[in-house]
Amino acid sequence: MSEVEVIHDVHIEKDDWKGTILAGLANYIDSGSIVSGAAALALWQSIYGLSDNLLGLIAAFGPNAIGAGIGAVIGGWLCDKLGRKRIYQYDMLVYALGMTVLVFAVAPWMIVLGFIIVGLAVGADIPASWSLIAEEAPDNSRGKHSGVAQILWNLGPVVVLLLSLLLTDFLGLGELGARLVFAHLVVVALGLTLLRRKMHESRRWQETQAAEYKVPPVSTLFQGRYLVSILGLVGIYGFWNLWAGTNGLFFPYLMETLGVATHAQSIALQCLNFGLGMISNYVIFMKFVDKVSHRGMFLVSAIGQIAGMSLLAIFPLSVPIVLLHVFLLGFFGGFGAQSFFQLWSAEMFPTALRSTAQGLCFAIVRIALGIFSFFVPLLASTDFTVLAWILTGFLAISALVGLIWAPSNAGKSLEQIQREQQAS
Repeated sequence: MSEVEVIHDVHIEKDDWKGTILAGLANYIDSGSIVSGAAALALWQSIYGLSDNLLGLIAAFGPNAIGAGIGAVIGGWLCDKLGRKRIYQYDMLVYALGMTVLVFAVAPWMIVLGFIIVGLAVGADIPASWSLIAEEAPDNSRGKHSGVAQILWNLGPVVVLLLSLLLTDFLGLGELGARLVFAHLVVVALGLTLLRRKMHESRRWQETQAAEYKVPPVSTLFQGRYLVSILGLVGIYGFWNLWAGTNGLFFPYLMETLGVATHAQSIALQCLNFGLGMISNYVIFMKFVDKVSHRGMFLVSAIGQIAGMSLLAIFPLSVPIVLLHVFLLGFFGGFGAQSFFQLWSAEMFPTALRSTAQGLCFAIVRIALGIFSFFVPLLASTDFTVLAWILTGFLAISALVGLIWAPSNAGKSLEQIQREQQAS
C-alpha cells in the first residue's frame, strides 16, 4: 500500500454539541425523507394512477437507494476537494428544491423528479456530515458524537409518522397532509442552511489544504488496509441493510398477531421500534462506545438482533413472540451495524480521502439495496418461515464479517488510527 501522509495531530478538547446536532440532522433528513416518501406514494398511487413498475423505479432511485448512493459518491468526492462546510451548507438548498417539487407535485413526472433530487441531495449530505462530526469531536468522545446523529436518524421517522397521523388521519387532510409533511422537511432544510452558515470548517480538512501536504490519489483507497476496510464496512452494513430493507414484509403479520387493526396502532408499533433504538443508542452506545471494545459491543448487538429475527423462523407467531421480536430488534439495533458504520467509515480512512471513502461505501450499500428491491416482491411470495431464515442469514453474515474485521478504536485520535493502518 502506498504511503499516505498523515496530518499533524489536531487536539480538540471541547465538545461542540451544537455543531454535532446541526451536522447530524442530515440523518433526520435522510430517514424522514424515506418514511414520508413511502406514506405519500401510497396516497399518490391511487390519485395519479401510478403503476407498480413506476413505484418500484421511484423507490429504487429515491432517498433510500440508488439516488442516495449516487449523491454520496459525488458529494463525498466534492467534500474532500472543496471542504465539508461548503457541501453540507449548500446541499440543503438542493434538498429543499427537491422537496418543494414534491410539495406541489401534480403529475407523475414531478413526483419522479422530486424524489430523484431528494435522493441525490440526501446522499451528498451524509459523508459531509459524518466526516465533520468525527473530525471535530474530541478523541475520547468521537463515538458519543456519532451517536447523536443516529438518535436523530431514529427521531426522523417518529416525527414524520406522528405528523402524518395528525394531519392525514385525525385532521382528515388526506393528500394535503402528506404535502404538509414534505413542507416541514423543506423548513428544516432551509433552517439548517441558515444555521450551518455559522459553523466553521473542519480543522483536520484544512490541514490537508496546506501547500506542503501531498494529497493522495483516490486509487489509494483500493490498496492494502484501505481496501480491506471498504470490504469490511460494506459487508457489515450491506447485509444488515438488506435485512432492514426487507424486514417490512413481516409487518402485516406482526400487526395481525398483535391485533393491530387501525392506522394509529400501526404507527404506535413503528414508533415503539424507533424509540427503543433511541433509548439503547443513548444508554449503551453513547455511554460506552468510547470506553469499551467496539468489536465486542457490535457482536452483542448482532447476536441480539439475530436472536430476535430467528424467533419468527423457529416459533409460531404469538403475542409474546412478536413483542420479544420487536424489543430485541429495536433495542439491540440502537448500538449495532448502522451506528458503527458511521463511526468506522470515518475512522478507517485518511482525512484527505475520508468523505470519498464514506460516500463510496454508502453508495455501494444503497445501490445494492436499490437493485435488491426489484426482487423483494419475489421474496414476499416466499414461505413465511423460509423468508425469516433468509433475513436471519443476512444478519448472521453481517455479524460474521464484524467478527473477522471489526476494529476497536476507542480513545484513539484519527491520526493514530491512520498510523496504525499504514504500519499493519
